Amino acid sequence: MTKRDHGGDLATAIRRFGGQPGDWIDLSTGINRVPFPVPVISERAWRDLPGRPAFDALVAAARTAYGTDWPVLPLAGAQAAIQLLPALAPAGPVRILTPTYNEYAGVLAQAGRQVQKVDDARALHGAGVAVVVNPNNPDGRCHAPDALHAVAARVGLLVVDESFADPHPDLSLLPGACPPNVIVLRSFGKFYGLAGLRLGFALGARAHLDRMAALAGPWAVSGPALEIGAQALADAPWRAASIARLSGETARLDTLAVQGGWRLVGGTALFRLYDTPDAQAAQARLARAHIWSRVFPWSSRWLRLGLPGTPEEWTRLENALA
Repeated sequence: MTKRDHGGDLATAIRRFGGQPGDWIDLSTGINRVPFPVPVISERAWRDLPGRPAFDALVAAARTAYGTDWPVLPLAGAQAAIQLLPALAPAGPVRILTPTYNEYAGVLAQAGRQVQKVDDARALHGAGVAVVVNPNNPDGRCHAPDALHAVAARVGLLVVDESFADPHPDLSLLPGACPPNVIVLRSFGKFYGLAGLRLGFALGARAHLDRMAALAGPWAVSGPALEIGAQALADAPWRAASIARLSGETARLDTLAVQGGWRLVGGTALFRLYDTPDAQAAQARLARAHIWSRVFPWSSRWLRLGLPGTPEEWTRLENALA
C-alpha cells in the first residue's frame, strides 16, 4: 500500500533535526493545542465492554453540540468513516474537490474506483460519489450550505467532511434537514485537542449509518472515548470560549507570518496556509527551533501551520519567525 503523507510525523522531524518528542511544538496537524481538560474516567469505562447507555449519551451530546436531529454514528475518528465509504459508494464517477485531505482519493482508488480530482464545485455534478471538505484542508475554502444542497441534488452520494467546522458552525449542513444522499463526517479530536482518543462521527440517513455500523462491528468506540466525548460535547461554555480564543489568535498568527515574508492563502480557526518563497526552507527554519509544520509534495511554496497553545509556544514561534 502506498503511504500517504500526513502531518504529525514527529519521528521524521526528530530524525532530521534532532531533539526528543517533548522538545517539539507540533503545529503540523491543525489540532487544538489547548485541549479539553480530560476528566477522571470511571473504572467501568476501562473495565467493561462499551454499553448502550454510554453510546446513547454520546449520541445525544453530539446532537446537541452540532445542533442537529440527524442520525449519528460514533466511530474511531473521521478516518474510520472514510475507510467505510467504498462500501456505500454508488456506481458512477468519483469526484473529489481538490486540493484536499488525501485519504479520500487514496481509500476510494484502493477500492478500485476511478477517482477524478476537480477544482470547481460545479464539476462535481453528475458524479456517483462527490466529496467536499468544508472548510477545506489545507486552504480553508468554504461552501455555504445552500451551495452544497445544490450539489447534493446533482450527484448520487455527497460526502461532506466537516472535520474543521466546529469553530465555523454557520458552514455546517447539520442544523438543516437530513437529505437521503448526504453523509457528513465530523472529527472530535481536532477541535477538542484530543486526537489520540480516536473519536469521530458519521451523520446521515439511517440506511447509510446502519451499513457503516455493520461494517465497523461491535464496540467501534472505546468506553473512555464514549465517556470523555459525551462530557466534552456537553460543555457549551468550553466550546464557546475555545471558538472565541481561536478566532482571535488566527489574526496574531497571520501577522507573524506576514512579518516573516509569507502571504496568507487561507485557512480555518485551527490552521493557516501560507505561500512562502520556499516551503522546504521555511519548514527547516522552524524545525531548527523544534517547531514542526506541514509542507505538501504537490507544492513547493505552501506551508500549513497550526496555532500555538501556551504563551511559551507563541514566544518560541515569534522568535523562530523573527
